[in-house]
Amino acid sequence: MAENFKRLTDFLLAQGVEQVAHTGKSYLAHLIGVYKLMETQACTEETCRAGLFHSIYGTERFQGFKLPLERRAEVRSLIGERAERLAYLNCAMNRASFDRAVKQAGNRYAITDRLTGAAVSLPCEDFDDLCRIHLYDWLEQAPRSQEWGYRREAYRDMAVRLGERAQQAYDRVFAVESPAAVRG
Repeated sequence: MAENFKRLTDFLLAQGVEQVAHTGKSYLAHLIGVYKLMETQACTEETCRAGLFHSIYGTERFQGFKLPLERRAEVRSLIGERAERLAYLNCAMNRASFDRAVKQAGNRYAITDRLTGAAVSLPCEDFDDLCRIHLYDWLEQAPRSQEWGYRREAYRDMAVRLGERAQQAYDRVFAVESPAAVRG
């Protein structure tokens, strides 16, 4: 694992991501933080790799670094097909469509690709892993960002959906929220 992780971080370093600021630290430090948090949450290695690359193409909110989509095949060969697809979907998803899907139950979940406008249908396993990536990305940065109210209900819904371990991680992060932020 250590050798593979070094190969992944070497790729990110070669893109210059350590020079990009992200919520009070470097973008590289944030990416590694997401990977490590997902590891502690017993996510699969494949899902952790997707977490490491969760915003590689830019997201609806984070545009500080965007690897061109023409390089998707290169990323796919580096982290694996499913991991790259999950990372792409985290980047490309319309968050309002995602938030609506989190509240649903079923075998398939529909979100909108904001880059293409296409509807994307995901099986439950992929949707749940996308929830993990998205939730742990936010939990890693929320204490530094101090944006406690940002999509709070949606993140809570993800944690509840994913079960006790995710709910505990959510509760730990939000336990450090200042009383002034709660009143504010």
